[in-house]
Amino acid sequence: MSEKSFYITTTLPYVNADPHVGFAMELIRADVIARAKKLQGYDVFFNTGTDEHGQKLWADAQKAGEDVKHYVDRYAEEFRGLKDLLHISDDVHFVRTTDAHHEKATQEFWKRCNDNGYIYKKTYQVKYCVGCELEKTDSELVDGKCPIHPTREIEFIDEENYFFKFSASQEKLLAFYESHPHFVIPDFRFNEIKAFVERGLEDFSISRLKSKMPWGIPVPGDEDQVMYVWFDALVNYISTLGWPEDTETFDHYWKDGLPTQYCGKDNLRQQSAMWQAMLMAAGLPNSHQIVINGFFTAEGGLKMSKSTGNVVNPYDVVREYGVDALRYYVLAEVSMFEDSPVSMELIKASYNAKLANGLGNLTSRIMKMASTYLEHAPEIPEGTIPHAYFDHLHQFEIGKAVGMIWEEITELDMLIQDKQPFKLIKTDVEAGKVVVVELVTRLYTIARMLNPILPETSKTIKELVKANKMPETPL
Repeated sequence: MSEKSFYITTTLPYVNADPHVGFAMELIRADVIARAKKLQGYDVFFNTGTDEHGQKLWADAQKAGEDVKHYVDRYAEEFRGLKDLLHISDDVHFVRTTDAHHEKATQEFWKRCNDNGYIYKKTYQVKYCVGCELEKTDSELVDGKCPIHPTREIEFIDEENYFFKFSASQEKLLAFYESHPHFVIPDFRFNEIKAFVERGLEDFSISRLKSKMPWGIPVPGDEDQVMYVWFDALVNYISTLGWPEDTETFDHYWKDGLPTQYCGKDNLRQQSAMWQAMLMAAGLPNSHQIVINGFFTAEGGLKMSKSTGNVVNPYDVVREYGVDALRYYVLAEVSMFEDSPVSMELIKASYNAKLANGLGNLTSRIMKMASTYLEHAPEIPEGTIPHAYFDHLHQFEIGKAVGMIWEEITELDMLIQDKQPFKLIKTDVEAGKVVVVELVTRLYTIARMLNPILPETSKTIKELVKANKMPETPL
């Protein structure tokens, strides 16, 4: 294995409904970072997958009249299909929490937390949102409902379960945050989680009675209990690396590989506090960074979610406008960290303005001149992508990196308008060719910069330049 490693993962979406554009955004953005790191010479491990246990999935399968395993298998394939649909890196790892290895790894993780004194059993009563799969206090409810899942009834749990000693992790977490000042991106989300931990932590339930909710991983040594879905699902980030058996891969990518996790703002607590406390309890290294996306909002500013049914399906977007339209929209047209609107109409407008009439038109104009006035493709110097481009990606400011590309597109349009090489070449052939060669060379640099952003279009433009020909179909 090479010395320079990098690990990045998305969250694992629940498989209780068709994929929606919010998760597509997370997956595409993680893919951009993975591809960019490869360009910089890193050995990258890129992880995604599906979360397939828990009360919500059990209830939804029962409601649909399906065997729960058949139910999750069917939806898992739709999420697996996003890899090809969205032009995600071929080597992305896809973990399912129903995989046999993941279940064994999660039981081992439980044992280590238990051996280290972080798990105990007690009877408790609590209000619970099945949609979030989280306990809720009265202060978190609005009119007795969860504000994120207002169509679901809050449940009341009264049973004996196992608990994780989250309260014992407060000082350790605060010390960790202090020593890792860029742990959560953006800063305002980091401030949120630090404030949450500073207020004090309450232990949380990590199991359910099997008699009430049988769809989960068995608790080691207690056949009457199954693991709580969050405890189970979070372990995927290391089980996917072959942990605990494959220590070489784990050390290379997790211990030494700057493990980075993308998630939505509703996962802030789970990823940057609960999971970090769990890793500490198991005696394992913490994550390197947590990157928090905002939500997509639909008409009226409502959060787009499966539970409210106001979703945009990525399969529909790609079918209508192509994958580049979706990749460009989630990378360039919306905020990296704040909430942003999305609709088929907005995606269409973005596609027409920036891709069809922007990048596509520029490529056609330049390659028409090249194929007409140049005998063969010019020698393209290796060149370098501007440092600022990678600096933006290092800060997860993907929109700014894309903005640099479109600034160059605008400059090339202006150069064509200013120098009019198609006219210049008629009076001064060599001067006209010099301008065309400059245009082709700079177009090739644009293609290089597009590699993580629009990978297939990047490849197409490079091939056109090397073949010195016009595109046969619009980009």
